[in-house]
Amino acid sequence: MTTTDRGGPQVKSAVRTVELLEYFAGRPGMHSLTAVQEAVGYPKSSLYMLLRTLAELGWVETDATGTRYGIGVRALLVGTSYIDGDEVVAAARATLDRLSDDTAETIHLARLDGTNVVHLATRQSQHCLRPFTRVGRRLPAHSTSLGKALLATHSDEQVRRLLPERLPAPTGHTITDRERLIEELRQVREQGYAVDREENTVGLRCFGVAVPYRTPARDAISCSVPAARLTPALEQTIRDALFVARDRLALVTRRL
Repeated sequence: MTTTDRGGPQVKSAVRTVELLEYFAGRPGMHSLTAVQEAVGYPKSSLYMLLRTLAELGWVETDATGTRYGIGVRALLVGTSYIDGDEVVAAARATLDRLSDDTAETIHLARLDGTNVVHLATRQSQHCLRPFTRVGRRLPAHSTSLGKALLATHSDEQVRRLLPERLPAPTGHTITDRERLIEELRQVREQGYAVDREENTVGLRCFGVAVPYRTPARDAISCSVPAARLTPALEQTIRDALFVARDRLALVTRRL
């Protein structure tokens, strides 16, 4: 056994299993045993046996040669069961549908998970030109309107403890300095919404608001629109619709 940061015991095989699944979840496609071993650092013999066991149970898949590995279908079943059983996702369905109708743009419900946000539900844009999106997508919180809206519900010191001084840059527009981000979060608190100015995907602007059914907030909703289609009038429509959706969802989720 090993010990966690919280002082509790860990079972090494269980830790390795989870780390392997997280490795595959974050790297789509098939990977050789050597590539996996270099990434996780486990002894190759024990790694091979663990992969074989996970493959037999359906958590890992292999290619036709049996030498390359990727995430298995059972991981999808567990992921969808999380979504299906989440009370907030269920309560948000009508609100997300209405927000989609009001804006005709792509809508997201996401949850803060460490330094990232994870998409829990989406509504696709009604336009041909629209962003790619999927449930389960994991993105850096600091580069998204969803994440910035959620980070703004934390104190400056909490943000400093959560994020490193230098932040990764998905695009050339991303804020990479933590203190500069904190300055923007203060503005987010004042205006009540956050903006992603092509900071996660070039050509895409997003507006997000936190859902205040708990403090700090855990979930947020956003609206994404291609920058080429964004006008001042559409931006105002999106902001107004987000505020209405936030208030409706906050009221519904307080009963959970």
